[in-house]
Amino acid sequence: MTVNRRSFLAAAAAAAVTNPALGAVPASGDVDIAIIGAGAAGIAAARRVAATNRRYALLEANDVVGGRCITNNSIFGVPYDVGAHWIHMPDINPVAKLAKQNGLPTYAAPRGQRIRIGRRYAREGELEEYLALSVRSERAIADAARKADISCAQALPKDLGDWRSTIDFVLGPYSCGRDLSEVSAVDFTKSDERDIDAFSKIGYGGLLAKFTGGLQVQLGTPARRIEWTGRQGVEIDTAKGVIRARAAIVTASTGALAAGKIKFIPDLPKRQQDAISKLPLGSYEHIALDLPDNPLALQADDLMFEKSNNTHTAGLLANVSGTSLCIVDVGGKFGRDLAVRGEEEMVDFATKWLGDLYGSNFNKLVKRASATRWYNEPWVLGSFSCATVGGQPSRRVLMEPVNNRLWFAGEAVHETLWGTVGGAWESGDRAAVDALRRIGAIAAPPPETPQRPRVQQRAR
Repeated sequence: MTVNRRSFLAAAAAAAVTNPALGAVPASGDVDIAIIGAGAAGIAAARRVAATNRRYALLEANDVVGGRCITNNSIFGVPYDVGAHWIHMPDINPVAKLAKQNGLPTYAAPRGQRIRIGRRYAREGELEEYLALSVRSERAIADAARKADISCAQALPKDLGDWRSTIDFVLGPYSCGRDLSEVSAVDFTKSDERDIDAFSKIGYGGLLAKFTGGLQVQLGTPARRIEWTGRQGVEIDTAKGVIRARAAIVTASTGALAAGKIKFIPDLPKRQQDAISKLPLGSYEHIALDLPDNPLALQADDLMFEKSNNTHTAGLLANVSGTSLCIVDVGGKFGRDLAVRGEEEMVDFATKWLGDLYGSNFNKLVKRASATRWYNEPWVLGSFSCATVGGQPSRRVLMEPVNNRLWFAGEAVHETLWGTVGGAWESGDRAAVDALRRIGAIAAPPPETPQRPRVQQRAR
C-alpha cells in the first residue's frame, strides 16, 4: 500500500487546521517582518519575532508546516519521518533543548553500526578494519582541506581496498546526499561532529510542529514575487494578496531558489545568485517498509550498511522506535536516478537488496511500503545542501543581508551545521535577530572584545 503526495498533504492539512495555534493570517497588509517558509528556520524566525510583539506574516507554500522535517502518522499508523529523522548532537541542538524544556520525548540513538558482508555480519576484526579506514579517510579529507579545496573523492587514501565503495557511500551519499566526487573537502571538514544522536517517538517533524503553537501560519501561500528595493520596504506578492514588510526572511531551499520558484525584483545581486548555485541540494530518499514480526532479527533503531562493491547500495535503519517500520535510505547519483524511475522501482530495489543480504523473499514479507521523492517536491527540489568545490564560503555570503531588508535562512545558511534541522533553526533565529535590530525593534549588542580565533579539528 502506498499513499500519494496529494492524499498525504490533504491529511496533513486537515490535521493542521484542527490545531487552534495555526490560525490564518491576513491575506494582505502591512507587517514588520515577513517570513517565507514554515520549516525549522521559518518557525524559529517567527518565534523570535513574535516574542518581541512585532507584527509578522509567516507564509508557507505547502499545506503543512515543517519544510523538509515532516512526520506522517497515517501511512503506517506510526510516526514516520518522511524527511529529517536524526536529531544530531542533542546536547546543543536547539530543537532537542526545546523538547526537553517542554517535556517532549526524545531518547538516545544506539551508538555504532552493523556491517553486512554477504549474508553474515562483519566479524570484530573486519569491523575494526572498516572503522580504522573510515577514520583515515576523514583525516585525509581534513588534511587536504587545509591546503586547498578539492573534492573529497580526490582526498581519499588510495589503499582502501575492497572497503572503498562502503566508505564512499557512508561518507558521501549517506552523510552528504551527494557522491564524494561532488563534495567540497572544506565544507565536509567544517561540518560539526554528528556522532551523538537522538530520536523522538513522535518523530522529528512531530517535535518541530509542537513549536508552532501560538504562531499564525498562512498555509498554501507561496510567495510568487518579492520586490526588495521599494521605498517602504519589501513587497511580497502571493495568490491571496500582497504583504508589505519592513524586512523579509526567505527560508526557501537553495533548490527552489535556483529554480526561480520565487521571482525577485530586481534580480538578486550576482554575489547571492552565485552563492545559491554553489550550494545545490543533494539526493537522500527514504524507502520505508513495514516488516511485521522482525524478519531481520534486529534491535530497535539498529543501523546497518553492507560491504558493497558498487554504488548501488543503501543504509538500513531497522525497527524505528521499536515499531515494525524499517527505512532503507539511498542517496547521491544512484539515489536520484532510482527516485526518477518511480516509487515502485524504489521499493523493488529495497526488497531485492534486503533479500540478497538476508536470504528471504521480502516482497512477501512487506505489509506496506512508501518512498519519498524529494526532487519531485515543487517547493523543495532535493534533500539538503552540499557545497561544490570552492563553494563553502557561499554559506557565509547567504548570511549577509541584502539591502538591509532581505535575509536568507535555512540549513544551507549555516557553516558548520549545514544539512541539519538544528542548523536551520539557528540560522532562522539569527536572521530574525539581525532583522529586528535593523528595523530598531531590539537594541544592538555592545561591541565584542576581539579574541584569538580558535582552530577546530574535525575528528569522528
